[in-house]
Amino acid sequence: MSRRAGLRGSLPDLTDVKAPPAHWMWAGRLLARSILRAGYDNRVHGVELVPRRGPVILASNHIGYVDGPLLVGVAPRPVHALVKQTMFVGRLGYVLTQLGQIPIDRVRVDPLAIKTALRVLADGGVVAIYPEGIRGLGDVSCTKGGAAYLALVTGAPVVPVACLGTREPGALTETKPRRGARLDTVFGTPLRFRPTPWPRTKPHVAAVQAEIQAALAAHVRAACELTGQSLPAMPTTSPVPI
Repeated sequence: MSRRAGLRGSLPDLTDVKAPPAHWMWAGRLLARSILRAGYDNRVHGVELVPRRGPVILASNHIGYVDGPLLVGVAPRPVHALVKQTMFVGRLGYVLTQLGQIPIDRVRVDPLAIKTALRVLADGGVVAIYPEGIRGLGDVSCTKGGAAYLALVTGAPVVPVACLGTREPGALTETKPRRGARLDTVFGTPLRFRPTPWPRTKPHVAAVQAEIQAALAAHVRAACELTGQSLPAMPTTSPVPI
């Protein structure tokens, strides 16, 4: 039985949902890696823990502007990240679209974004999501339920990711780290959940969300100990949506 056939009972109707473009993703990964290599002391840990085949959800903390490019550049597989809708304007929006990134409305429920992410996972791809929803402390003290929902619908393993060093201590959330700064990306042991057919109850989704939150928060703490990095203090301005 194919992976797609095994998921039919849990997936919503994706007949009219197009997969995001993928033909230029290799170029985006190469560009991200080149920029990271030229500008920063980039270090990656635990990359062997990311499954090399099948659907995968990368659930990362979020502290800085360059978290997205960093994750795209160092992940061992092409990544379709959920990116705030307001970035999909002008040339940047065109580039993000061609690189296979998924626009999402962070203010209200966005069925198209969720279905597009499900399409990627149903096709055996990798989706990156930031459960905290905004750039902030990165300690995962508060999360949204998107990663839990995707995991319950598809059964895709959830790999916790800690991005560290992407914002200087006390710096504003929209700033970039100084040139030459050390950036650490730490991948953790995948979490696995049994796919649950519709209807998925709110208590069940909430329970899985809490499990993912606890695991990701613990992973971030362990990553700080492993790397010697620390999380930035809360910026003087309010966090901004991803």
